[in-house]
Amino acid sequence: MNEQQNLLAQRIIEGLNLEDITVEDVDIDTPLFGEGLGLDSIDALELAVIVDRNYGVKINNAEEGRSAFASIRSLDSYIQQHCADATP
Repeated sequence: MNEQQNLLAQRIIEGLNLEDITVEDVDIDTPLFGEGLGLDSIDALELAVIVDRNYGVKINNAEEGRSAFASIRSLDSYIQQHCADATP
């Protein structure tokens, strides 16, 4: 993962209080939901808040959310596409 993706993973881990997971445990293509990190629908709402607070990017609808929240790679790509200056 690049620096931006590492920071994103760290913010997700801290924001969702994923105590048993470290950035080193997360692969860029690991699914965030289901068998990957095991996030659920409540986590999706919190994840949307994390993205909005840290990057000023809003998830507009459920379809975009499903696509963006597939993995760290897809979320990072979504943030980059929707925020001219996605650096913290």
